[in-house]
Amino acid sequence: MTIIPSRIIELKSVSKSYGEGEHRSEILKDVNLSVREGEFVAIVGFSGSGKTTLISLLAGLISPDAGEVLMKGKPVAGPGPERGLVFQSYSLMPWLTVRGNVALAVDTVFARESRAERKRRIDKYIAMVGLSHADARRPAELSGGMRQRVAVARALAMSPEILLLDEPLSALDALTRGKLQDEFAAISRVEKKTIILITNDVDEAILLADRIIPLDPGPRASLGPSFPVDLPHPRERGAMNGNETFKRLRREVTGYLVEKGRHANEEAGDAVALPNVVPITLGSKPRAPAPDLPKAYRDAAHSPIARGYVEFFEVRKVYPTPKGPLTVVDGFDMKMEKGEFVTLIGHSGCGKSTVLSMAAGLADISSGGIVLDGREVSGAGPDRAVVFQAPSLMPWLTARENVALGVDRVYPNAAPAERRDVVEHYLHRVGLADAIHRRAADLSNGMKQRVGIARAFALSPKLLLLDEPFGMLDSLTRWELQDVLMDVWKRTQVTAICVTHDVNEAILLADRVVMMTNGPMARIGKIMKVDLPRPRSRKALLEHPDYWRYRQELLDFLEEYEGGARPGEAKSPAETGLGDAAGKSARAAKARKAA
Repeated sequence: MTIIPSRIIELKSVSKSYGEGEHRSEILKDVNLSVREGEFVAIVGFSGSGKTTLISLLAGLISPDAGEVLMKGKPVAGPGPERGLVFQSYSLMPWLTVRGNVALAVDTVFARESRAERKRRIDKYIAMVGLSHADARRPAELSGGMRQRVAVARALAMSPEILLLDEPLSALDALTRGKLQDEFAAISRVEKKTIILITNDVDEAILLADRIIPLDPGPRASLGPSFPVDLPHPRERGAMNGNETFKRLRREVTGYLVEKGRHANEEAGDAVALPNVVPITLGSKPRAPAPDLPKAYRDAAHSPIARGYVEFFEVRKVYPTPKGPLTVVDGFDMKMEKGEFVTLIGHSGCGKSTVLSMAAGLADISSGGIVLDGREVSGAGPDRAVVFQAPSLMPWLTARENVALGVDRVYPNAAPAERRDVVEHYLHRVGLADAIHRRAADLSNGMKQRVGIARAFALSPKLLLLDEPFGMLDSLTRWELQDVLMDVWKRTQVTAICVTHDVNEAILLADRVVMMTNGPMARIGKIMKVDLPRPRSRKALLEHPDYWRYRQELLDFLEEYEGGARPGEAKSPAETGLGDAAGKSARAAKARKAA
């Protein structure tokens, strides 16, 4: 007789609002959810739709206005150790070590156990997330990925019946994210935990979950239909790329999210018309090449305009350290045509952001040189606009005032009304028509990033530099801003370089994808030309046969460099940070591939 797993946690007609009177905001409306024991459910949410509110209700941190939250059929009256919670931010005690942070939870929940029993429990879960070699370090001495591992170990060490994960991997680089995904998959299989994951990554949801449920856009957000993930475990990223079930499911989930997002934005209104004004950086005639160009440039080219609009010549970046010079980037060579869009991809520490910072003039070039439009880059300037992962806004200024700071400098000859229209045009384009006069301090992280992107576009730069600008945003917001970026690029043909850890984003945006080898001494490992028609849409991309070939080429390159600084120099699980369960899974996968 087949035993059907019992329902472990439920939401029944749950609604939640914040505020009072005319300021009352309905976040969730009539949400129903039932999760079986041992099931892995991924909820893909939209920005502002109430993802954190939903996970907080399940954790018992807040109470619903209507409906009920049930744990094994009994009402949830508050937080409890049977529900382990991991947020996007790590929330670690900075003065405690890795062991101390995990012990804090264990000593509280298992106070009646002996010291030896508690120590065994702490050791087990620190080892499971691959931090035994770092258990004496404090959070300030750990990378972002390692800090998140501590948070996961702390939650698991409480032996919860349910693990609640609120976008725990969204701010991490691709390699670290992949390792933790493998650990969550292993935990699900080995520990038989019930897991509810909030994520903004459709691929992550398919890789890990038994079932995917979209959280529709707010206000009054509700859960959409369930998408069963009929793929056997363990799931390998490379193998899934050629799996027809994976492709179909990816198209269905993405299509649903795109359609829901389109309906949510139908009332955004038309953008302000862009006036015909010319920025100061483009107002003069092309200049002759400067006589003081770097030697590498003089030896390699006669005319930078003829050979390329942007040129990197043997660019190196070396940092002094107590143990001697550390070469981070070693001989970066690339030429770009005017209007070309290039994406840089590679594992954490491969020098992607360092290359971007040198191009922006924010970091000194140790040797070699960078030429933009016939002039050597020797410092920051308004001809290069930079968008970082975290926008640097003046919190006391409004969205409009933050964008206007740059516009007023770059368009000194335009009328005040024309400069105002430039600012408001781009704020409309990034979906902030209703937030133009709101202070930056009052905006969400996603809205702040929209302001940063609007500010960059508004400068009409010669070179647009984007350093993982969408990395911390949910799927819908990221897709919307990618569409905005592609739309503006189509109109302006701005030359652009974008650092990303997202394989799909790299292909969607680029004319060429530049793959970086691992650091230190990182170089360009491979350049892939993306010969897909423009304008590109996400739906058309998923249906184009060449897209999957490009995607496989990128995945193969990244997998080749997972082990160490160079292929073939694979490190041990302790060195890479892979935990025991995930390490075995990864080694088994590599062995199967080699066979």
